[in-house]
Amino acid sequence: MNPFHNSLQANGARNPSRRRFLTQIGTLCAVANITSDTPLHGADSPAASKTATPLKARQSQMKLGTVTYNLAKDWDIETLIKNCEQTRFEGAELRTTHAHGVEVSLSKGERDVVKKRFANSKVALMGLGSAFDYHTPDATKLRQDIDATKEYMKLAHDLGAPGVKVRPNGLPKNVPVEKTLDQIGMALRELGMFGADLGVQIRLEVHGEGTSRMAHVKRIVDTADHKNVGVCWNSNQMDLDGGFDQNFDLVKSRIFTVHMRDLFLEEYPFRRLMTRLVDSGFRGFCLAEIPSSNDPIRVMHYYRALWLSYQGLL
Repeated sequence: MNPFHNSLQANGARNPSRRRFLTQIGTLCAVANITSDTPLHGADSPAASKTATPLKARQSQMKLGTVTYNLAKDWDIETLIKNCEQTRFEGAELRTTHAHGVEVSLSKGERDVVKKRFANSKVALMGLGSAFDYHTPDATKLRQDIDATKEYMKLAHDLGAPGVKVRPNGLPKNVPVEKTLDQIGMALRELGMFGADLGVQIRLEVHGEGTSRMAHVKRIVDTADHKNVGVCWNSNQMDLDGGFDQNFDLVKSRIFTVHMRDLFLEEYPFRRLMTRLVDSGFRGFCLAEIPSSNDPIRVMHYYRALWLSYQGLL
């Protein structure tokens, strides 16, 4: 028996104030034992509320794929699928005019073959990438571009691809900016309505001088005002003008797909992009839009590893 302990008990019994003191000491010791393994900044602390939950804990459901521009521009369908499967890229956006040869000129039988080939692989044909834009002040050309896009959307439907990427490509001189933005938006509304019956989305790439400003993109999709019309985030350096988060917030609920440049580029906040996408509930494809390489498989392995690392998944 510890004589010091006996002395404390005896003194406590005779002195109520000492007894209260000893009770407080015991309570503090119990709390210390409970929290000894708890980090200083616990889950309910003010500091913790400012710290984002690790992405790994939130189980990111984004998928990684590639645009055929430019890494895969010289690959046929078989090579594209083989390389994506080997590197665990889950999908592909086929940019028009590339070696894969998937164009509106394909017959029904040829379209069926392409659809079946992707369906029997581990790689999703997640979209087609067009170069159609709708900013021209020429009404005849505008109608031609809209009608040509519809044919491309029919191709996507026949292939089982759920979306078509389109773009604005600039602001014509001597035309009020708002007029051009609203014209693009109205064209997209028509296409969105057309695609709804086909099950094909319209994905507006953040593209073009002037039109790549996120405030302009927001005006375009707001004018389109159709659930089938969304944004293809393009990871442009202009995304930082005025603040990355501010620009992201303008369109975060309308992002359908994401194009990404080389992830090693330090001037762009790719880790922040990954965090914001997961926070927003994005579950779509992040697509590598990177230069070609003499060692593409190695590049794709590294790209996937860095993409996962930015999400805290490695």
